[in-house]
Amino acid sequence: MASHPNEVNPGQFIGTTQVYDLGNSNINAEDFTVRLRNNFNAIVMSLNTRDSGYYSQEEYVNGQLFYPDYSSVDSYSSSPATFRQVYRKVIDCGALPDTATKTIAHGITFLPTAGNTTFVATRICGAATNPAGRTFLTLPYSSPTLNLNVNVFVNATNILITTGVDRTAYTKSHVVIEYCKY
Repeated sequence: MASHPNEVNPGQFIGTTQVYDLGNSNINAEDFTVRLRNNFNAIVMSLNTRDSGYYSQEEYVNGQLFYPDYSSVDSYSSSPATFRQVYRKVIDCGALPDTATKTIAHGITFLPTAGNTTFVATRICGAATNPAGRTFLTLPYSSPTLNLNVNVFVNATNILITTGVDRTAYTKSHVVIEYCKY
């Protein structure tokens, strides 16, 4: 779908009605084929850049595209900077701790323990569930009362979840990590 230069980028928007009047003498089979291929291409491009609702415990390309890393391209490079794929992984973290820090291995193997990094984190979020109390808690959790905060920190090998009060009633928790690697 064409857009006016002053309009906001329509992203994945694809027009819903494509009419091909093959009885019209101005449209021949070649024009029809070109238009049909363009429409299929728009559909494929939209599908390939959608944000998937798939949350796997295995590394998964989620369809998000992160802005290009222009610092990695010099003026002599023959290839331009491109958008980077975003990966997602869900880690089951079990019960939250009682006024302590819990360490959970995330299993993302490409993260270096030292030296230059080959990844960029784009999102770290999660939730915890108290099945008995039927309550939910976002991770990380922020409160004006400092000891009620729940901190989520990710390093090269682990997720560290720190609580300031007993949160063991929250027996199910998950952390979602989204990142680029290059």
